[in-house]
Amino acid sequence: MKKVFYGVACLLSAFSISANAAETQNGAPAASPPAGQQAQTLPKVESVDIMKENQAERNKSQPGNLAPTWRAVKDGQNHYSSLPGIEKGVLVQAKAQFPGQERATTAGEAWRQYRNGPLTNIGGWALVLVLGIIAVIYKVFGPVKLKGPKTGKTIQRFTPIERMTHWAVAVSFIVLAATGIVMLFGRYVLMPIFGHTLFGWLAYAGKNIHNFVGPLFTVSVLVMFVLYVKDNLPHASDIKWLARAGGVFGKGHVSSGRFNAGEKLWFWGGVIVLGLIVSASGFVLDMLVPGFQYTRANMQIANVIHLIAALLVVAISLGHIYLGTIGMEGSYDAMRTGYVDDAWAQEHHDLWYQDVKSGKIARVRAPEDSPVVSAPVKAV
Repeated sequence: MKKVFYGVACLLSAFSISANAAETQNGAPAASPPAGQQAQTLPKVESVDIMKENQAERNKSQPGNLAPTWRAVKDGQNHYSSLPGIEKGVLVQAKAQFPGQERATTAGEAWRQYRNGPLTNIGGWALVLVLGIIAVIYKVFGPVKLKGPKTGKTIQRFTPIERMTHWAVAVSFIVLAATGIVMLFGRYVLMPIFGHTLFGWLAYAGKNIHNFVGPLFTVSVLVMFVLYVKDNLPHASDIKWLARAGGVFGKGHVSSGRFNAGEKLWFWGGVIVLGLIVSASGFVLDMLVPGFQYTRANMQIANVIHLIAALLVVAISLGHIYLGTIGMEGSYDAMRTGYVDDAWAQEHHDLWYQDVKSGKIARVRAPEDSPVVSAPVKAV
């Protein structure tokens, strides 16, 4: 490192000496141009002819000035290197410009500014906004409760394998979201509290956990697709459900099957599409894709795609987690035990309940050793 600083200092010193030599002739300083002319000529440090000089020519006109060499280094071309491997001859990437950036700069710097700027700022405030909206909804409206009493009869909403798959997706997703948030926002929130050393270990552990849990999440998503896709196919009732936002607008009940249109949008858009985009870009960042060209530019693009998709799926998932836990009575019990009361099924998924009641769908699709049922309601 000392040699690097010493080399830079020598370059700056040589450049200064060369500039002073050009300014003085026979010991007399060159005459300064008028103030107006000086303001126009100062930005033009080098003429067009000098810009075209190669390093050998520059050594004659301005000894010690290595500007042509560094221009060649920063042009992004593949120069000679004794090290084998892709991009080993490219010391500095060529210029690049991400959306919203005012000017192009070296690709590595452009990516760094984009990641630490818009992606971090907009993504962070988006998560805060979603959390704020959920808090307001809960404070104003509270959880969605059953309108009538429970019947005492239960329906198996999720089989053991469906619940196991859901929890595998949920737990791995939460681990990935938590470790990803630490890596993206930790330097702004946690490092001032924990200090550099402790945060460094936390980020390092989080990165390794993130990398190893990622493939588990992908496998769980694929299994979930196989198990849940049948009941998440579009249905005519979904149009009316979406038009009325699940009953927020208009009067009367909005019918739905086993999964309503909102749950289907989350399944297809959040779990499948965004989940697979996050997984694919994560595999690229982990260098797990055979035959892929792991250049710096490709890795930077993969990182941007990974961050955008991850922030979107985390923001959307907050609403799903809210409704599946404290936001709706009976939803968490359905995934924890697998069973729901008939009253819950009739209020929230009446078309599915009618199929169960008519015998089209079995009340218990996968018998368990000790199914959890509600206490029977005594007749009055």
